[in-house]
Amino acid sequence: MLVPKWSLGQNDNCPGRNRNGHEAAGEGEPRTALEVPVTTRGVLYVHSAPRALCPHVEWAVAGVLGVRVNLDWIRQPASPGTWRAEFSWQGEAGTASKLASALRGWHLLRFEVTAEPCSTAEGERYSSTPDLGIFHAVTGIHGDILIPEDRLRAAVARSASGETELAAEVAKLLGKPWDDELEPFRYAGEGAPVRWLHQVV
Repeated sequence: MLVPKWSLGQNDNCPGRNRNGHEAAGEGEPRTALEVPVTTRGVLYVHSAPRALCPHVEWAVAGVLGVRVNLDWIRQPASPGTWRAEFSWQGEAGTASKLASALRGWHLLRFEVTAEPCSTAEGERYSSTPDLGIFHAVTGIHGDILIPEDRLRAAVARSASGETELAAEVAKLLGKPWDDELEPFRYAGEGAPVRWLHQVV
């Protein structure tokens, strides 16, 4: 929504407005600030998708962002017969989660979604493969994964009871199994064009 900008000269004689162009609050009435949606930005990496699934990916992304989406698909050499695409997006906080939810569980689809931190939320990263399912992590301003204290305590407890090894638990918390599977697809996509898409708010 565009907010009109009023000059001081226009508002000098404008009833009900102060010199800054805002509605003047009545005596005893609280002043309210204009609410502006908090936005963040991130990247969606579709690492591999069968050709028949590509338009469905575009429709799902369009449903989240509220704009028409036409991705630049290129062949994925790491998995012959599949295609890859990536684009940068800008939207409200929580958009990464919505994108991941819209795409999760689709057969033969590998993807990642990232979101940068903003004033109201930490950064996020989602990774998904057909075999491993979806992985979610909170990330800091430098992209490092932030592991909640309770999850670390649970990992230590399982290791102490002999249920599993601590190194394996930490590796899973850091998403290493997903990194290991997706790394060949990431490498094959280096140098691919990136497009920006903005969410309609």
